[in-house]
Amino acid sequence: MYKTHFRRIALLLIVILFSCSFSIPKRITIKGSDTMVILSQKWAEVFMKKNPGIYIQVTGGGSGVGIAALINGSTVIANSSRPISQEEIEKIKSKYNNNSIQIACAKDGLSVYLNNANPVNELTIAQLAAIFSGEITNWKQVGGIDAKIQLYGRESSSGTFEFFKDHVVKTDFARSCQTLPGTAAIVNAVKKDKFGIGYGGAAYADGVKDCKVKKDAKSRGILPSEATIKNKTYPISRYLFMYLKEKPTGDTKKFIDWILSAEGQNIILEVGYYPLK
Repeated sequence: MYKTHFRRIALLLIVILFSCSFSIPKRITIKGSDTMVILSQKWAEVFMKKNPGIYIQVTGGGSGVGIAALINGSTVIANSSRPISQEEIEKIKSKYNNNSIQIACAKDGLSVYLNNANPVNELTIAQLAAIFSGEITNWKQVGGIDAKIQLYGRESSSGTFEFFKDHVVKTDFARSCQTLPGTAAIVNAVKKDKFGIGYGGAAYADGVKDCKVKKDAKSRGILPSEATIKNKTYPISRYLFMYLKEKPTGDTKKFIDWILSAEGQNIILEVGYYPLK
């Protein structure tokens, strides 16, 4: 009986010592913008190597999904490629009695993707609006060959969808626009479709060509680049945001401070987006 008792005590001591020696890593969750997934994953990868006691989990789903997760308390940070809405701000304030925290962390030149075989290389904002609203349906109407334009776009929960709609299309998208679940899917569709056109973050433009964008018919076409985003000559640029329901503290603050540091900002260029300065 006593031997069994002592064995139990010894086993309990071993479990306690083991638990103290190998503490569970602290966890920071990030959810939201698909545009920002590859950037946040890179940030997380580098930061975790420098801070092995901190674990960062990054998932997408869209800006609206990320902010909804922030509101319901299932994520620490919400990534968003659009500004938070007043309604979302009020929901956070009502539930947590706090004002939401907005942190601009990078810049993006929202790209318009064309198939490499498409002879069209530049379009005005007005032409893009007419194309994605369904007013222009054939490439010959914008200087291309006689072929139907195939539209590819994001789902309505996407911040990229909202930004492109608000700043370019300025009306409802054409019913013929094929909705896809992420920017990578749009790029893949345009890559395979000679007559396709899509939009999304500049970092995803692999295997397709960026369309030069013109403010109007008299302007010259501009490609998204670090220089054209910095001097604001590229017409479709935006900030990328992180949102929190309260001021960051502890490991979360450490991570965000690092993102905004010179080292964290340099990583943005490696991924294909643009630093704040």
